[in-house]
Amino acid sequence: MIRVLIVDDHPVVREGLRGMLEADTGITVAGEAGSGDEAVVRARELEPDVILMDLRMPGGDGVGAIPRVLTDRPGCRVIVLTTFETDQDIVRAVEAGAAGYLLKDTSRADLVSAVFAASRGETVLSPSVATKLVGHMRSPVADSLSKRETEVLALVARGLTNAEVGRELFISEATVKTHLLRVFGKLGVGDRTAAVTTALRRGLL
Repeated sequence: MIRVLIVDDHPVVREGLRGMLEADTGITVAGEAGSGDEAVVRARELEPDVILMDLRMPGGDGVGAIPRVLTDRPGCRVIVLTTFETDQDIVRAVEAGAAGYLLKDTSRADLVSAVFAASRGETVLSPSVATKLVGHMRSPVADSLSKRETEVLALVARGLTNAEVGRELFISEATVKTHLLRVFGKLGVGDRTAAVTTALRRGLL
């Protein structure tokens, strides 16, 4: 029997997933958790084989919980199950150690199949997620960020406003905004803070 821990902040979602999984005789739901922090504790107590982990939850998000869970149980396999499929979310989850990334519109048959596959050590990805991940890997960020974009982002990391960055580099504030928008697109993020965090994590700053 594959022991599964369901982690989601919505009780109705947890109940639905429990019903879907326990309809298969090879799977048992060992327990549930409503946050990333609770997932770490429950994983330590219940010793699941596979964890279905939502991404965005109050009380500790899923990405932050993944490496903590895997530190305690390196043999456990974590499948992200979420409604979000941005490049940033996918890359963060994979880098954190997720063995799979599925969307919540996944069918019961595909979900059950993914649990079995993950328990065997395989990687499981929704088709759209796989496409995004491959596209991201084919576009090395380090090569695509220009010198000027790196300079702008480095000043943003120091806490400068767009106007201050412009004065520092002798360019207009509108040009700074243009550079930042290009950086956001290349890094797969939506704001300044995420751009700086992602760039630092990837060694670009």
